[in-house]
Amino acid sequence: MGDGFLIVAFLIGYLCGSIPFGMILTKLAGTQDLRSIGSGNIGATNVLRTGRKGLAAATLIGDMLKGTVAVIIAGYIGGPNAAMIAALGAFLGHLFPIWLKFRGGKGVATYIGVLLGLFWPAALIFAAIWLATAFTTRYSSLSALVAAFVTPIFLWWFGHNALASLFAVLTLLLFYMHRENIKRLQAGTEGKIGEKR
Repeated sequence: MGDGFLIVAFLIGYLCGSIPFGMILTKLAGTQDLRSIGSGNIGATNVLRTGRKGLAAATLIGDMLKGTVAVIIAGYIGGPNAAMIAALGAFLGHLFPIWLKFRGGKGVATYIGVLLGLFWPAALIFAAIWLATAFTTRYSSLSALVAAFVTPIFLWWFGHNALASLFAVLTLLLFYMHRENIKRLQAGTEGKIGEKR
């Protein structure tokens, strides 16, 4: 496939990634505007602050699967390079969705989703590290940051250099989107899992 299809693959990824499941599901459920509560974020963690665990779970699954679907579609049509470009597009689409004036989520679920589509064992490692960190610290943000930090190293260690490079970029973006969380973690004011904020 030529460069033209790589652009198409990126657009497929971006359009899939920019679907704001948190906004759509909470609006359908009749809850208040998601951007007016908690962190104002459109992701599953903030949906959980509405008190609707089912909606939060559905948002998590939707935000994951939109990344997985984008990768699978692009990969089927254009091969591994197209799949990786679609993964980047999906991640950026979630972070900066055109429909919400480029103010999206922080990317954790979509990160897992594209990882699942590209190399599922690494997604399992991410999930295991997230769960272990969350169990010991009760910080959702820290759990995501630790798991994302390890992911490119895991991919590189097992010889997936191109994927390691891609996820190094995604990890840097993830850290950037969590910059306020990092400040709160350093200050000891970050909310823990299960706490009302």
